[in-house]
Amino acid sequence: MADGQGGSVARKMLVASQNPGKAREIARILVDWEVLSLADVDPVEFPEEGGDYAENARTKALVAAKATGVPSIADDSGLEVAALGGAPGPYSARYGGPGLDDRGRYEALLDALCDAPTPRGARFYCVAACAWPDGSSVIADGECPGEILIGPRGEGGFGYDPVFQPEGFDRAMAEMSREEKDAISHRGRALAALAPLIHSHLVG
Repeated sequence: MADGQGGSVARKMLVASQNPGKAREIARILVDWEVLSLADVDPVEFPEEGGDYAENARTKALVAAKATGVPSIADDSGLEVAALGGAPGPYSARYGGPGLDDRGRYEALLDALCDAPTPRGARFYCVAACAWPDGSSVIADGECPGEILIGPRGEGGFGYDPVFQPEGFDRAMAEMSREEKDAISHRGRALAALAPLIHSHLVG
């Protein structure tokens, strides 16, 4: 967005997520925006999430945009493991029961897969939505196929990154640089697909 003098004016976008790792990742990808987090605005009450990625993402984005008056991006994502019938899916952040941290959840996943043959195919899937205070919204999705490792590797990333190896790589997602992960992640691909829809909405 030009300022009339050859420069650019930052456009504000709120990341409607309580997950600091996810918010930082989205902020790195949305380089043309002034990205705000929920810590920058008045508290927003979100409804409890269900089992539908698109509905969860769109609802969070709409609630945040209407509550704050700032265009908002939200996503819903999950790890889908073939040997578990696509679970944990939309419930990935709550897998294994209440009170678990990231390590507890991926350890619960590895326990559930202890007898599953390798390779243990899986994918990260993400639906990202952008909503405006007037109630309009756009939505897109992205995926990153791969497999679940026998044990955790790497110190980077968050969530299930230490036990997920993307297709075509010999490293866990937690062993990748931020730039490598952003280029191939399910969230990066969903946001890349969302970007032209946001642009069309702004110029249309």
